[in-house]
Amino acid sequence: MGATGTAQARLKAARVALWLFVAVLAVRQVAAVLSTPKADRLTDLETWVGPNGVLHVNGSLYDSTQFTGTPFGGLVLKPLTRAAEQALGWGWTFGSLLLVVALGAVAARALPKPVTRRSSLLAAPVAISLLMLSLPVRNALHLGQTSIIPVLLVLLGCFVAREERAAGALIGLAAALQPTVLLFAPLLWFTGRRRAAASAGITFAACTALAWVTMADDSYTYWVHHMGGVGLGGAADDLANQSLHGALLRLGVEGPLEITLFLVLGAGVAVLGLRRAVRYAQDGQLLLAVAITGCAAIAVSPTTWQHQLLWLLLAVVGRVGKRASDRYMWPVAVVIVMTLPAKMVIPNMGALYPVRDNIVLLAAIAAATVVPFLSRTSEHYRRPIPTDYAAPVPARFKRVPLLPFMRRVLTRPNLLLELLLIRVTYAAYQKVRLAATGGTTTGGRSTAEANGHQIHDIEKFLHIDIEHWVNHAVVKVDWLRNFFDFYYTSFHFVVPLSVLGVLYWRRPVDYRWARASLGFATLLALIGFWLYPLAPPRLMPGLGVIDTVHGVQDFSKPDYGTLTALTNQYAAMPSLHFGWSLWCGLVIAIVAPKWWMKALGLLHPFFTVSAIVATGNHWVLDAVGGAAVVLAGFGLSYVFMGPRARTVVAAAEKDDEPQLTSAATSRN
Repeated sequence: MGATGTAQARLKAARVALWLFVAVLAVRQVAAVLSTPKADRLTDLETWVGPNGVLHVNGSLYDSTQFTGTPFGGLVLKPLTRAAEQALGWGWTFGSLLLVVALGAVAARALPKPVTRRSSLLAAPVAISLLMLSLPVRNALHLGQTSIIPVLLVLLGCFVAREERAAGALIGLAAALQPTVLLFAPLLWFTGRRRAAASAGITFAACTALAWVTMADDSYTYWVHHMGGVGLGGAADDLANQSLHGALLRLGVEGPLEITLFLVLGAGVAVLGLRRAVRYAQDGQLLLAVAITGCAAIAVSPTTWQHQLLWLLLAVVGRVGKRASDRYMWPVAVVIVMTLPAKMVIPNMGALYPVRDNIVLLAAIAAATVVPFLSRTSEHYRRPIPTDYAAPVPARFKRVPLLPFMRRVLTRPNLLLELLLIRVTYAAYQKVRLAATGGTTTGGRSTAEANGHQIHDIEKFLHIDIEHWVNHAVVKVDWLRNFFDFYYTSFHFVVPLSVLGVLYWRRPVDYRWARASLGFATLLALIGFWLYPLAPPRLMPGLGVIDTVHGVQDFSKPDYGTLTALTNQYAAMPSLHFGWSLWCGLVIAIVAPKWWMKALGLLHPFFTVSAIVATGNHWVLDAVGGAAVVLAGFGLSYVFMGPRARTVVAAAEKDDEPQLTSAATSRN
C-alpha cells in the first residue's frame, strides 16, 4: 500500500510539473506579443495585417505577396483577423494557443487502447508541450497562419464527432482550408465510414462553390491560374516548401520532366500511404492512420510550407522496434526533426545537403510508406523484448547512485538513436560554445585578453609559462611543427569517436558509463567558456606566440579574418582538446585488457597537451582545467549512476548482443 501511494504521488507530481511547463510555454508566447512595442505589436500577423497583408489589400486576396490560403479561407478568416487587429494581436496569439491546447488534448484522447493510467494522465500535457515547441506551431504563431485549424478539424471529425455526416463535414471544412486534406476522404471510405467520406466531399464542394460565387476572381486565380495555390507565397524551390515538388526543383529538375516525376512520385506516395493508413485504422490505430495520411498529404501537395507540417508530429504514436531499447528511436527522431533546425540534425557537408534541405519531407515520406510500425496484434506491441541490466555494484557512499533507475545496461543501445543524439548534442555544443563570450564583440575580446594576462601572470608565478619557449622551439623544426599541427587538427574528434565506437561494439555496458562521463565533462566545459572567456596565447597581442595552425593573425581585426564565424576563439578554458584526449586515455587505461594497450592510450593525452601548447592554442593551465572537468565528469557519472559495472565479454560473439561470461561486483 505504501509503494502504491508513493507511485501515485510521483505520478501526480509529474503531471503537475508538466502542466506547469505547458503554462510557462503559453505565457511566454503571449508575453512575446504583449512586450512588443505598440507600433510593432502586429508583426506576428504579417500575413494578414502587415503592409502587404490581406487586410490591407483592396483588390484580390492574391495581390498580397503573403497569402497562400484558399479563397474560402480568406472568406471565413478575414473577419476574425480584423478582430485580431483591433485587439492589437494578442487575441490572435491567445486564440492560436487555445487551438494548440485543444489539438493536444484531442490527440491524447485518441491514443490507441488500451492506455495505461500513467499514459492517460501524462499524454495531454506532453502532447501540448511538443506541439508548442514544434517548428510548425512556432512558425504559425509568428506569421499568424491558420494551419493549426485543418489539423484540429480532422482530429475532431475522426475522434470527437459521433455522427458520420458531422465527422465528414468537419473534414470537408478542413479540406476547404487546405485542399490536400481531401486525402482523408478515401481513408474514410475504405475504412467503412462511407457516409462520412461522402459528407466530406460534399462539404468541400459546397464551401469551394460558396467562395467561387462570392469571390469569383480570387477563386479563378487560385484554382485555375495558380492550379490550387502553386506559385503563391514564396518561391516553390524555397527550403520552407517541404513537398516533392519543392524537393525536385531544389535538385535542379524542371519543366515537363519535373511535372511528370512529381505526379508519378506523388501518386505512389498517396497510394502506399493510404493503403498503410487503412491497414492501421483497421488495426485499431486510427491516430496513426491519420498521421500517415497527413504525411502523404505533405508530400503530394505542390507547396507544403513549414507551418503545415504538423501531421508528422502526430506520427510519434507509432511503435517501431521489437526491443525495448529500439522503442524510443522513432519518436525521438520525429521530435528532433520537428523542433530543431535541419542544420543541427544533419552535418554541414555538401554531400548531405539534399538530405538536410529535405529532412522533414523525407521523414514524412518514410512515415507514409516504409516505417515498420508494429501492429497491435504483434506480441511485441505491448511487451517489447526487455533490456538486460547488470547487477548493481555496491558504492562507497550511502546515497550513491542518486538516480538508481539509471541502471547499467548490458545490451547495445539503438545505433541510429545514438548517432542522432551525438550529432544533435554536438551541434548544440557548437552553438553554445560560439555564443559563450558574445562572439566577436569588443567587450568579449577585451575581457578575454584581460583574462589571458591573468593566466599568464599566474603561470609566471608558478614558473610554468613555457608557451612562448615551446612554440618557438617547435617552429624551428619543420617536421615537428608539421607533426603537432597535424595532431592538433586531426585527432581531436577521431580518437574519441573511435573509442566510443569500440566500446559500443565490444563493451556496451562500459559505453554508457563512458558516454555519460564525457557528456558531463563537456557540459562543465561549456559553463567554463561562458563564465571565463580566455584568449589563447596565439591571440595575445605582444606575446609573440606564432599561430602554426591558422597562420598569422591580424590583431587589428576583432574577428581575425573569418575564423571566429566558425568557432569561439575565446573558448580556451578549460581545454577540451586536452580534456577529451584525457578522457580517451583514462577510458582505455580502465577497460583495455593488455598493459601495452593502456600505455598506448595514455600517450594520446601526452601528445595532445604537447600539441596544444606547441601550436599556441592553449595555456598550460587550460590543460589543467580540461583535466579538472574530465575528472568531475567521471565523478558525476559515479554519483548519479553508481560504480561502473565490470564485465568480461566472451571473445566469440555470434549473436547481435554480447554474451557475458561473468560479472564481477567490485568497488570502483
